[in-house]
Amino acid sequence: MNLPNIPALSREDLPALNLIARSNDLKKLVDVLAQERIIAVDTESNSLYAYYEKVCLIQFSTAQTDYLVDPLAVEDLSPLRRIFANPKIEKIFHASEYDLICLRRDYGFQFANLFDTMLAASLLGRDEVGLGAILGSEFGIQIDKHYQRANWGQRPLPPHLLAYARLDTHYLIPLRNRLKEDLERTDRWPLAEEDFKRLCLVSNRLAENGTVRNAEIANGNCWRIKGARDLDPQQAAVLQELNNYRDQTARGRDLPVFKVIGDATLLAIATACPASLPELKQIKGMTDNQVRRHGRALLEAVHRGLKAKPIRPKRNQRPDDQYLSRLEALRQWRKATAQEIEVKSDMVLPRDIMQELAAEAPQTRKALRAIMRETPWRYKHFGEQILKVLVH
Repeated sequence: MNLPNIPALSREDLPALNLIARSNDLKKLVDVLAQERIIAVDTESNSLYAYYEKVCLIQFSTAQTDYLVDPLAVEDLSPLRRIFANPKIEKIFHASEYDLICLRRDYGFQFANLFDTMLAASLLGRDEVGLGAILGSEFGIQIDKHYQRANWGQRPLPPHLLAYARLDTHYLIPLRNRLKEDLERTDRWPLAEEDFKRLCLVSNRLAENGTVRNAEIANGNCWRIKGARDLDPQQAAVLQELNNYRDQTARGRDLPVFKVIGDATLLAIATACPASLPELKQIKGMTDNQVRRHGRALLEAVHRGLKAKPIRPKRNQRPDDQYLSRLEALRQWRKATAQEIEVKSDMVLPRDIMQELAAEAPQTRKALRAIMRETPWRYKHFGEQILKVLVH
C-alpha cells in the first residue's frame, strides 16, 4: 500500500525530541511503534572509541515524532524485538547492512519488511547515494555530517549530537515515499523488493557466521596489516609480537587498536627492529608520548619476535582456470547489462551470487534457480542470459 507523502519539515519546525533512557519509557515507545505502518531507524556505534564496538544509540522516527533510545541506559532492549521482526511494520534505513548486523550482534534482533533508501537510490541509477546528497537533491536540505565520527559512547550526549542524530531518521519517511514512486514508475519496484528481503537474510547470515567486525579476531592477526606480506619471515614474527602487545594494551584500556599505535608505525618498527630507545625514537610515526608509554614494552616485543620461529602467511589456493574464466564472463555480461539499464553492476547480479554461479557452473534452469533462490526476479529476467554465458 502506498503511504501519503509526508512533507519534510524545516529545522525550525522540528517536533520535540523524545529521549528514551528508562525501561518503562521504552515499553511505551514500543506500544507506539507497534501502531505504525512505517517507521525510520538508524543506529550510532562507538567503533572509533572502544575495543569492543557496541550500539550506543538507536534512532526512530514516525510521521509525527522523533525518538532516541539510549541502549547504555536502558538495560533490556528485548521489547524492540517484536518491532524489528514484525512484517506488518516497514522499517526504513539508509545504508542498512551494518546497522542490521550490529543490532543482530548486540541484541539478537531479526528483521522483516525493510526499505533501504541508499539501495533504492542505487537501483534508480543515482550517482550520489549518500544521505546528505540525496536529501539535498530531493528536499534542498543540507545535513552537516561533521559529527558522524563523534564519540557516541560518551554520556551525557551533548545537545548538538542529539540534534544531529535525529536528522538521520527524521526525513527518511518522505524520502522513502519519493524513491518508491520512482521505483514503481521505472518498473524497478519488484527488484527493490527482492533486495530488501535479501538484506534481512544476508545480515542474519553475516552475524551468525562471525563476519561482524570482532576486535579479538580482527586485531589478533598481523597479516591484516597492510604491508605485512612484504616483510621477511623473521620480521613478520616481530610484527606478530608487536601486534600482540598492542592488542593486549588496547583491550585493557578499552580503546581501538589504532589509538594505541597505528598500523604504519607498527610495520615500521618490525622493519627496522630497533634495539634501543634512541633507535625507537627515530621510527617514523613514533611520538615522544608513545616512547614514554610503550617504549620498553615495544623493544621487548621486538626481542621476542627476533627469537621466535619465523612465520609466513598462509597461501590461498588459486582458483582453477575454468572458474576464473566463468567469473570473468559473468563480470563482462553483468557490466554490459548494467550499462544498458543504467545501474551499477552489483544491482544486476550481487557479487556473492555471481561467485557462486562461477563456482557451481549450473547447466540447467533448475540448477540455476536453486542458486538464485533468493533473487527470483533476477532469475526470471536474466536466467536465460546467465545460462548462455555459463554454458558457452
